[in-house]
Amino acid sequence: MTEIRIQNIQKLFGKVKAIDNVNLTISDREFFVLVGPSGCGKTTLLRCLAGLEQVDGGRIFFGDRDVTDLSVRQRRISMVFQSYAVFPHMTVFENIAFGLRMQRKPGSEIKKRATSAAELLHIADLLERFPAQLSGGQRQRVAVARAIAYDADVLLMDEPLSNLDALLRLEMRAELKRLMKELKTTIVYVTHDQVEALSLGDRIAVMQKGLFLQIDTPLKVYDAPSDHFVGSFIGSPPMNFLSGQLSGDRTSLLVEGESILIRSEVAERLRATGQSDFWLGIRSENINPDANEQTGALTGRVIVIEPLGSHTLLTVQVGKSIVKVNAHADSIFRSDQVVYLKFSPEKIRILDKQSGKVI
Repeated sequence: MTEIRIQNIQKLFGKVKAIDNVNLTISDREFFVLVGPSGCGKTTLLRCLAGLEQVDGGRIFFGDRDVTDLSVRQRRISMVFQSYAVFPHMTVFENIAFGLRMQRKPGSEIKKRATSAAELLHIADLLERFPAQLSGGQRQRVAVARAIAYDADVLLMDEPLSNLDALLRLEMRAELKRLMKELKTTIVYVTHDQVEALSLGDRIAVMQKGLFLQIDTPLKVYDAPSDHFVGSFIGSPPMNFLSGQLSGDRTSLLVEGESILIRSEVAERLRATGQSDFWLGIRSENINPDANEQTGALTGRVIVIEPLGSHTLLTVQVGKSIVKVNAHADSIFRSDQVVYLKFSPEKIRILDKQSGKVI
């Protein structure tokens, strides 16, 4: 049983707080994803868990063990790096077995575990090849197989798919999802790709400037972001944000001169804040575009049309704002056409304009 507990961890580089006094508990056998833009502190936190960086404050626990001051070897972790980090002079089998040999495991156990890991990653027929004879995706599989053969308490993965092309990333994502269900190991996975985070994690933590902005299930983070940054970072396209003001009767929001219906309990909560200006957040798939005029809809003009196969992405100019809208693939819109955008009231998220937090 390997639960990870991070208590008040701080990591400094000079005067810069790479990790700013964070707390986190990762459950045993959980697939936990750290996601955020470059420089947010996610890889630094992973390196602190691995023992590759010494923390400047706080404690790290793996189960009941305080590993804060332990060496990498003593922590019983395995790690997959952003670069494949496979040994070019060793065969695939020798690469996978390397950690086991360093542990001085018996030859029969090394062969059994290395072969089993190779079979899980579908590279059992490549065991006698050298890395130069492999594709990028196959080398990445070797790196993952080496990590899982080690049979560590915690598996750490630092952007392992970032060097692969789009098709291989899609394939490897599915492979990792299948693999992690079989491994039953506690996994911490770092990525800047929010699609990877949403598709892989049991829970995800969105990081910015060394802090956790939101920790929740992928669906909750996507559908109900905690603040403006999370909504604008998670999702492709990101959440739309429009400036809105409470109407005179304080039952709806005025956006670009149009009245947008909001739920009565939301209106009541907004009135209780004593404020009048807010951000209205809505996902592109929760907006219904129509060529016919509708009441309670925003009037806009199509400026870009992007056919994406499963749907068509419209970029619509609404007053001074730009709105991304998902339309049906067979919808017929043309550039410079006037469209009317109807919002799903239950999918509207209202944020405080000063703090950026969801109300």
